[in-house]
Amino acid sequence: MGSYKTSTLSNGLLWFGAAVSIAEIFTGTLFVPLGFAKGFFAIVIGHIIGCILLYYAGIIGAKSGKSAMESVGLSFGNKGRNYFAMLNVLQLVGWTAVMIIQGAKAMGIMLNTNLGMQSDLLWGVIIGAAILVWVVIGPKNLEKVNIFAIGSLFILTIFLGATVFKGGSQTIISGDLGFGAALELSAAMPLSWLPLISDYTKDAKHPIAATRVSVIIYFMGSTFMYTIGLVAAIFTGESDIAVIMYKAGFGILGVLIILFSTVTTTYLDVYSAGVSLNTINKMLPEKTMAIIVCFIGTAIAIFTPIEQYQNFLYLIGSVFAPMISVLIADFFILKKDNIKKSVDATNFIIWLIGFLIYRVLLNINLAIGSTIPVMIITVIICVIADKVRK
Repeated sequence: MGSYKTSTLSNGLLWFGAAVSIAEIFTGTLFVPLGFAKGFFAIVIGHIIGCILLYYAGIIGAKSGKSAMESVGLSFGNKGRNYFAMLNVLQLVGWTAVMIIQGAKAMGIMLNTNLGMQSDLLWGVIIGAAILVWVVIGPKNLEKVNIFAIGSLFILTIFLGATVFKGGSQTIISGDLGFGAALELSAAMPLSWLPLISDYTKDAKHPIAATRVSVIIYFMGSTFMYTIGLVAAIFTGESDIAVIMYKAGFGILGVLIILFSTVTTTYLDVYSAGVSLNTINKMLPEKTMAIIVCFIGTAIAIFTPIEQYQNFLYLIGSVFAPMISVLIADFFILKKDNIKKSVDATNFIIWLIGFLIYRVLLNINLAIGSTIPVMIITVIICVIADKVRK
């Protein structure tokens, strides 16, 4: 990316594009058992929790001038960070596949009657090719394209929101989802972006302002998408947003929403996977790696149906919530820098404790979810461990 610095507007557009996705709408439909008031409350509170962590992750990158996975080295050492970089690449390849599958299926539903063709394979390839175009354009030249793409998306999502909120009568709500589990489902989406945000804020003209704007815009966009999913499922009894748009007569508009939203979100996944691979080995160029990840993700999407990603979201939360808690403790409280160390074993043990606590708390279904207790416990252990060391 060289010395080119991105504008705050460019970063904001990027993160609005990240927030508007079929995945976020679909996750919102899972909140139906809580009803509207409780479901909406869980969405907002969960997003506040996740976005606070997302903000601090972005600030660490902004202040240190390091990419997301490079900044992990500040706590875990210059070789230790590679472990999280690899986990990040794996989650990003997974996300790429999930996004393309969802986008392809949705486009298939929208175009089934219009063109008489419902081929997930074809739409998967088209979405993969569109993401490649975004990668080739690159962050430097993306601002102009994104102003058009995101502007159109914004208008279309407002239209979609209005259509959904105008829906019919409330349907019977069934299913089983505790409030704590709902909080985690809401916090997990911003947490999944946590290992990416610094890849973009580090190259901003005004890194702190770019981080602030990115997180606020992501919070607003993502909360809105979840809410559309929740309301759509309550008022239409449908959990598939493509079916809802099809029934509402969206036609080609619906196809454009699906295509643009899938591309603008998944672009960040493949590009950041390239940045993470470059962190592991400087011989691997970011853009080339991003292109390879795009091909792999598209291939997985076409040949293996990944449908259930609720557990995938929880897994992401359990890996990255304790990781960022260690980073926050070291960077903001203890003012430590382990980048010269190869591996910081103590921090790895603390992270593992946080990971295990998160997994245990998921089964208990606390009213405040798992992320907040894990954060607090992890930070406290970090501070105590530092005192013991000294």
